[in-house]
Amino acid sequence: MDIYQAAEITKIKTDHLRALESGHFEVFAAPVYVRGFIRTYATMLKLDPVLLMKDLEAELAHSGKLREPAPLMPRNQGPLDFLMLHLSRMNWRTMVVVASVLLFVALAVILVRNRTRQPANPTQNLGPALYQPKPSRPGETLPVPQQPQQPKR
Repeated sequence: MDIYQAAEITKIKTDHLRALESGHFEVFAAPVYVRGFIRTYATMLKLDPVLLMKDLEAELAHSGKLREPAPLMPRNQGPLDFLMLHLSRMNWRTMVVVASVLLFVALAVILVRNRTRQPANPTQNLGPALYQPKPSRPGETLPVPQQPQQPKR
């Protein structure tokens, strides 16, 4: 089996397979990739993955770059990173139910509050005023007929 067939079966890049074969582990960003690729490659070759993992751990202990596992959380974690991490760990089915209940309660509170609140009086803060009708223009209104005055008795 050549390297291209192994890459097609394991779905590991040929460059990474060559690095695993030659022991150049500095090509990988973190030891977790080396461990995973070794396990996959060993399983495909029908080798003992447990024995190879022990040998790999001994070899990685001598390597400076890949000796310590990469930290799971960055050191300068901001509030958004913290929130997203905890949101990703939640059970979303439960969260949908909880969010629906909270939304229903919020809408009920808003509805009750709006029904019990007294409407604001728009003329409350206005001072006294004098009524001034619009200046009349001829032809805009019909004349009001005058009532005949009844004689006084």
